[in-house]
Amino acid sequence: MGAAGSGYDLAVIGSGGAAFAAAIAARGKGASVVMVERGAVGGTCVNTGCVPSKTLLAAAQARLVALAQPFPGIATEAGPVDAPALMGGKTALVEGMRVGKYIDLAAEYGWEIVHGTASFTGDPGNPALRVALHDGGAAMIEAAHYLVATGSTPWAPPLPGLAQAGYLTSTTAMELDRLPRSLIVLGGSTVGLEQAQLFARLGVEVCVVEARDRLAPFAEPEVSVVLDEVFADEGIAVHTAATVTAVSRGHSAGPSNRDGRGGGYVLSVAQGDRVVELRAEQLLVATGRRPVTSSLRLDEVGVKTGDLGQIMTDEQLRTTNPRVWAAGDVTGHPQFVYVAAAQGALVADNALDDARRSLDYAALPQVIFTSPAIASAGLTEAEALAQGYACDCRVLPLEHVPRALVGRDTRGVVKLVAEVGTGRLLGAHVVAEGAGDVIAAAVYALAGRMTVQQIAELWSPYLTMAEALKLTAQSYTRDVAKLSCCAT
Repeated sequence: MGAAGSGYDLAVIGSGGAAFAAAIAARGKGASVVMVERGAVGGTCVNTGCVPSKTLLAAAQARLVALAQPFPGIATEAGPVDAPALMGGKTALVEGMRVGKYIDLAAEYGWEIVHGTASFTGDPGNPALRVALHDGGAAMIEAAHYLVATGSTPWAPPLPGLAQAGYLTSTTAMELDRLPRSLIVLGGSTVGLEQAQLFARLGVEVCVVEARDRLAPFAEPEVSVVLDEVFADEGIAVHTAATVTAVSRGHSAGPSNRDGRGGGYVLSVAQGDRVVELRAEQLLVATGRRPVTSSLRLDEVGVKTGDLGQIMTDEQLRTTNPRVWAAGDVTGHPQFVYVAAAQGALVADNALDDARRSLDYAALPQVIFTSPAIASAGLTEAEALAQGYACDCRVLPLEHVPRALVGRDTRGVVKLVAEVGTGRLLGAHVVAEGAGDVIAAAVYALAGRMTVQQIAELWSPYLTMAEALKLTAQSYTRDVAKLSCCAT
């Protein structure tokens, strides 16, 4: 058994956002770092998540605008999609970013990436890593501290017949070299919504099945209403409050599937007292993700995991072994790359400098990159009430926002949740083109404990979507619908 090295200050398992942030921060302190990666360097975001999905969503949006742009006097059209060319462009972008933003960066900062599969060995008092190297053999790695940043992977529920029938995940769906004629998307939350709209705009007949009673079930109800209307307008069928009771392969839903087995999919779906049969050429399961921990042998070094496989940590991200830390999706915390990066940097500070830092997630923003996009920060109305707040909420349709009017797209709303009496902003929720950019302003307001009265009085540039926050805040004291379009 060879030795990749011993005596490192920090050994990192994984090479995604959390791993790289920790390694960069550690190298900035002069610490020695080694990283172990069993797959493609860069983790989920650059390889199979954020980057490929958002570039394909942008491409699908471009095709939709070409098919049905809203401005009079302009004629556009779009032909069929060249799927190999589209996917090839996506792959080229991913590969370029993987090299430029990850592999080259590691070389620049000066840490080694070991390609192999790591697992813990030793005992709680003397942990080490055993790495089965991809090019053969094995290596032992010893370090003062270890960071587990192995991320998460798509998860599918144990539905009758699903495992036998096979299915696409968000990862494999974005690797198709031929678009299916029809697609069932199982799951109506973040990934399912994005993938459903992506494929629909590329010309695929799409149906979404969601077990809860509405799309985007964790967002505000007003958000779900807008999304229902958007999906209906775009021809995306939706089945909510739907329980899949059986999955099988049929013989009349289209040509052979990607894995070579003939026929399409047949889903039996119960909705109340009735059962409907849904058919499609392909099935995409987007029902969530689970932490990747099963092969790490964490119990051997005294690291506890939760019911879903997530690594249990304290607020400083230290596990139940004082020399082992965890960051990113593997912790079960919110699954965003910016959370992972912040946690990775925090681990470097806490492990190497004993900084004893923790993160505040109260104003954490999140975005679903549908079109219009969905963005939120802070509490929903239901969460605020559950925490004992008396709430005062305002909802402003985009038909009262000048930016939406001139852009001829008034699909969307802004909802503010404020505390009765003080007027302090508790949460902001936006459905609009550019909602992800708008929500950044709300994050600053939440972090600054601003009131809606203060937001209403701040400067806001005219004919920007961010002005919608100011307009909604003004609606607490005046009828925005009766204002002159420039009198904000």
